[in-house]
Amino acid sequence: MEVADPRNSLPAGRVAPFAAFVAGILVVAALTAAVPLAALPGELSRLPVAFWTMAALAVVCDARPFVPPGRRQTSAVFPSTCFTFAILLGWGLGPAVVVQAVGVIVSGWRMRHAAWRTAFNVGQYACALAAAYGVIQLGSGTIFSGGRLHWTDVAAVGGATLAWFVVNYGLVSWAVRLRFGDRWWPTVRQGLGFELLSTGSLLLLAPVLVAAARVSAALIPLVLVPLFAVYRMARLTNEQQHLAAADPLTGLPNRKALLAEVAEQVHLHAERTARGEPDGQLALLLIDLDRFKNVNDALGHAVGDRLLVEVSARLTDVRPRPQMIARLGGDEFAIVMTGLTDVGQARELADRVVQALAEPVPIDGLPLDVGGSIGIALFPEHGEDFATLMRHADVAMYDAKHRNDTVAVYAPESDHNSAERLGLLADLRRVLEASPPAEAPFDAEADGDAERAADVPLVVTAEVRGGDGAALPTVAPGPAAPTADPAPPVATAPSGTARWWARRRRTDAELVHSDELINQIATGADPIRGRNARATVAGSRSAPARERRAGAGNGRRSPNGGAVGKGRPGARRDVGSGTPGQPTESTGWAHADGEPADDAGEITMYYQPQIAIATGEVVGVEALLRWRHPRRGMVDPEELIRVAEQSAVMRLLTRRVVDDVVEQLAKWSAAGIGLRAALNVSVRDLHTGEIADQIADRLARYGVPAERLQVEITEGALMADPRRVLATISQLHRIGVAIALDDFGTGYSSLQHLRRLPLSEVKVDRSFVLGMADDADDAAIVRSMIELAGALGLRVVAEGVEDERTWRMLHAAGCDAAQGWFYARPMPAEELVTWLARYRPVRPTGGHSQSDAARRPNR
Repeated sequence: MEVADPRNSLPAGRVAPFAAFVAGILVVAALTAAVPLAALPGELSRLPVAFWTMAALAVVCDARPFVPPGRRQTSAVFPSTCFTFAILLGWGLGPAVVVQAVGVIVSGWRMRHAAWRTAFNVGQYACALAAAYGVIQLGSGTIFSGGRLHWTDVAAVGGATLAWFVVNYGLVSWAVRLRFGDRWWPTVRQGLGFELLSTGSLLLLAPVLVAAARVSAALIPLVLVPLFAVYRMARLTNEQQHLAAADPLTGLPNRKALLAEVAEQVHLHAERTARGEPDGQLALLLIDLDRFKNVNDALGHAVGDRLLVEVSARLTDVRPRPQMIARLGGDEFAIVMTGLTDVGQARELADRVVQALAEPVPIDGLPLDVGGSIGIALFPEHGEDFATLMRHADVAMYDAKHRNDTVAVYAPESDHNSAERLGLLADLRRVLEASPPAEAPFDAEADGDAERAADVPLVVTAEVRGGDGAALPTVAPGPAAPTADPAPPVATAPSGTARWWARRRRTDAELVHSDELINQIATGADPIRGRNARATVAGSRSAPARERRAGAGNGRRSPNGGAVGKGRPGARRDVGSGTPGQPTESTGWAHADGEPADDAGEITMYYQPQIAIATGEVVGVEALLRWRHPRRGMVDPEELIRVAEQSAVMRLLTRRVVDDVVEQLAKWSAAGIGLRAALNVSVRDLHTGEIADQIADRLARYGVPAERLQVEITEGALMADPRRVLATISQLHRIGVAIALDDFGTGYSSLQHLRRLPLSEVKVDRSFVLGMADDADDAAIVRSMIELAGALGLRVVAEGVEDERTWRMLHAAGCDAAQGWFYARPMPAEELVTWLARYRPVRPTGGHSQSDAARRPNR
């Protein structure tokens, strides 16, 4: 079916102004050519054969002009331009206007132009010829007399050529602007090069034709040879431009054409938005075919190419047809939809595309299922240029793939590769490379006598508050108070086979401490609520959700300092070292001595105690990564890991974490603190396998027993590449490092992992533990997990214990250990030592605990 030429119609609302413009052009043309046309009948008999030859060639050649494809070319290439301009130079304005008008009428009939369009073309060329004629009159006047030409005549011919081109092209560009509202400069810029090459060549050929006509009329037909060369040159140029902007396989526009289209449409829609028009939105849809690689691998690339051709045909048949359909390469296509009022219209278009691709494509009798994932980005909501819209549409498309959906609109929370995150990754690399951990093995003597260091009380330089919220005085630096027993606070773990991690629970651990030190801490500061003594952070970010949920913060506290909230569990948030309740925002920070911090901030390790539920014994800690950024405050650890895993920075980060944790274990051992530390490793670490060698090297370097370290992995890491991950886990198991399965219950094949992997511990995910007290289903799930792990001889640690009722329910279910805000929040290593000194074991039954009814939070 032949598609109607859009240049034969006028948009609604623009008919009147355009009709007035055409009428004005015709009036001007009639007025300027009236006198020469009136004198023409008397001159016809005196016109030579050369004139009639040129006139005949002009009409015949215009019967088949070269029409460049595309909607935005300002005009076709009319060969009559060469002959009519030569007639103007040789015999004046009247004959030139008449011949040009006849040629335009013939070409208009041949090309099925609308009447108003043919009339406009007649007036357009008449005005251009009149402008050129006016410039010629500035010469010596010998051009029409046949005499010798002077330099002024040559200059007049050049000026006439320029005048003809400027008037003709200007009128056409102004007409396009009136009809479609296009901006002046984009229209001029798009067609100017083509017009200069084609029409300019024809105009400059006219003086040569006049000179040949003066010699003999028989020489005039010879001009058809260079005229054909101009014609071919214009066609080849256009074909090259078309090939450069078209996909050779499907014939659709390519990425270059898409860029030009979107850039132009963005300008147009920006003008619509500025005028307050409702249809000022533009949609860019990015389509990626599903399972296309399977077709290529199974049936070959030839079949894949035929499939792409069929897909392009189906996209082209979508009605109403979008502004542009392009193939970007491979199995990616793009669609541009203009004049939208809301995102719903873009979704409707996407749904039509999904329906078009839903039917199988039969190729050689084999039906191939073709589906696609579509990402949508809107102008101006999601971007104001091609690059931004393209990137956001790509993000939305991959978001749709990850959600097993067909259509997705761009959402900022789905963008994991923003410029901000790239900057964050660069800062992370800088901070890791700027302050590498020491390579020398830990030596207690090098850092001073451990016992003497333990005698010095914690110095808190910032305001702190006790468990009841009252402000406590700060402790000024100074020598430690004399004490009869200068032994440092030590958490002693049972020795030999009585260690807590031997599946069955043993006797209580005793806290050996100095009474004087306990008194100083109790009267001087509460380290749980105190600020970090090394830095003052204003408005730092909240800690991640994995560690910051607790009670409302205004309830009672358990004997160990943990909160027993009166509000809904999970309402509390860790505001880091800033003021509780202060809004979180990215601000700068400085060290306590007032010196500005490093541009990239500081990487530190925090530790959250793990408590044996039945005995109250502190049996271990989980090492948690913290990054205090100078502008963003405390960076969310989950975001930090997500950014680092995408690059080689993850290797540097893992090396730093392992070094810090193992070194800290060595320091605690030198101080008589026998704790076990658990650290999390990423998928990237488990895939490379280097982490096992690194851990073995650091344990040997610092002289730390392997059983003092535990590695936590997630089921997602296991599913990524089970073979390589299992090899790394087995190597760690041979070293003696225990393996814990983190976030237990949230993966895909928990029972298989429990049965086959060399695990020693499972950690029940906090999403189940937080709801135990209120949700019977969560409580049943947790009990089932504990029974299953116990039957397989595995320890069970519950995360997210934030109230006493949950603590008691876990004890009744037989859970081994727990961690959460009920006991303590994550804290730096030096605060943990102080916390251990003031901590007293609390058992679910005994004199230290109040009744469950009295301690149960109000909900």
